[in-house]
Amino acid sequence: MSSLLDFTAKQARQALEKGDFTASELAKAYHDAAAETKALNNYVAMDEDKTMAMAAQSDAAYQAGKAGALEGIPVGVKDLFCTSGLATTACSAILKDFIPQYESTVTANLWADGAVMIGKLNCDEFAMGSANETSVFGPAVNPYSAVDGPALAAGGSSGGSASAVAARSALLATGTDTGGSIRQPAAFCGVVGMKPTYGRCSRWGVVAFASSLDQAGPFTRDVDDSAMMFQSMASHDVKDSTSANVAMPDLDAAMAAGIKGMKIGIPAEYQMDGMDPEIITLWEQGQAWLKEAGAELVPVSLPHTKYALPTYYIIAPAEASSNLARYDGVRYGARIEEGGSLDDMYEMTRAAGFGDEVQRRIMIGTYALSAGYYDAYYLKAQKVRRLIRNDFDEAYKTVDAILTPATPTAAFPLGVKQDDPITMYLNDVFTVPANLAGIPGISVPAGFTSNGLPLGLQVLADAFAEDKLYAVAKQLELAANVSQTPTQMAGGRS
Repeated sequence: MSSLLDFTAKQARQALEKGDFTASELAKAYHDAAAETKALNNYVAMDEDKTMAMAAQSDAAYQAGKAGALEGIPVGVKDLFCTSGLATTACSAILKDFIPQYESTVTANLWADGAVMIGKLNCDEFAMGSANETSVFGPAVNPYSAVDGPALAAGGSSGGSASAVAARSALLATGTDTGGSIRQPAAFCGVVGMKPTYGRCSRWGVVAFASSLDQAGPFTRDVDDSAMMFQSMASHDVKDSTSANVAMPDLDAAMAAGIKGMKIGIPAEYQMDGMDPEIITLWEQGQAWLKEAGAELVPVSLPHTKYALPTYYIIAPAEASSNLARYDGVRYGARIEEGGSLDDMYEMTRAAGFGDEVQRRIMIGTYALSAGYYDAYYLKAQKVRRLIRNDFDEAYKTVDAILTPATPTAAFPLGVKQDDPITMYLNDVFTVPANLAGIPGISVPAGFTSNGLPLGLQVLADAFAEDKLYAVAKQLELAANVSQTPTQMAGGRS
């Protein structure tokens, strides 16, 4: 029998059904793998008793013939999803030791389908970052880091999720994507990361960053697993006013049908100065693969793409400044009471509880929303956002999906960009437009740099057209045939 860590989620579900091994054995294997790769700093909270109790319930469900769609499948949860009875801190000092008494809708959906929680995964503080370096727990490390080389960024904000799936210490993992926080780390770590259409997955019980942009999605090893996990995560939720009550298309049928006759848009605006030549070459290879699979390549224009990043960095901080106003030391989380007044308590609690990047974005957002500047910044950014969405709407009148690079570079060493926020923000240049437009996107492992680092290609589809998204992603996966996994892991397990 193969190692229990070698199975995809789909394969593991079939093997569990046949009784090849138990959910308890599988959960123990992943719990042990997390301990063996502790140096990667992926997990920030674990409860082995809870994990094994959930696995035992899955074993009982199989014995009773009542197994769910993800019964017994080990899942890591980004530390932004509230998990009842297990700390949820958003990797911030201001939420230190916060233990929710309720479950987020997304994780509740996963547990209802039988998934088993391995633990909570590292991320940038309040999801604000592109390298997982703003976490109060320190950065997650990319498992493709060479043992004798510098530690590489796993990407952000969902760096722990991408790294854990790549390192095989989680079979599946949840993430959130506000400006690329699923797709960018997925590309850096050589896994599949998918951001659904805004509204597909409930935001209820997910710590908020920017409410009009945040969306939960899956990290998986392959495209089939991604579709399976996405369908479990997604639901209409009356507790979330932005939740969409739109039927899910048949993703399996779409993937099986292939892409013959589909039109794939190639946007000229996604080839930018300073891009890694290897990424341009891979993008061209991806176009050739899709053409060989029967698709027609169509040039498209997304002229307002160049404004996406500055637009995002007005809207997202503005919404963050509003959302994070609730962390005041009064209701929950950290509280500093060294001063004499209520204002002193507010000021010292927030100064001590929020890290530098979070404070920077709160101040930028508060400024953008302030009297005299609202129209010049926030309102104007919302108008540009509409133009970006209009570009995509126009493109999807003639194409079924769009193919772009996922990131402008491969994974970089930790620390090299942290002192330059603008350079760090540019990591999201290819992913941010989809969040502003509310459309789905997926990063698929498609190749490697000359020194062995993963590279991803991004597929974008129209809102609620995840069937087309997965059809194209599946063809890319089949053509690329990427099967390499980290062999010299910084975490110490090969």
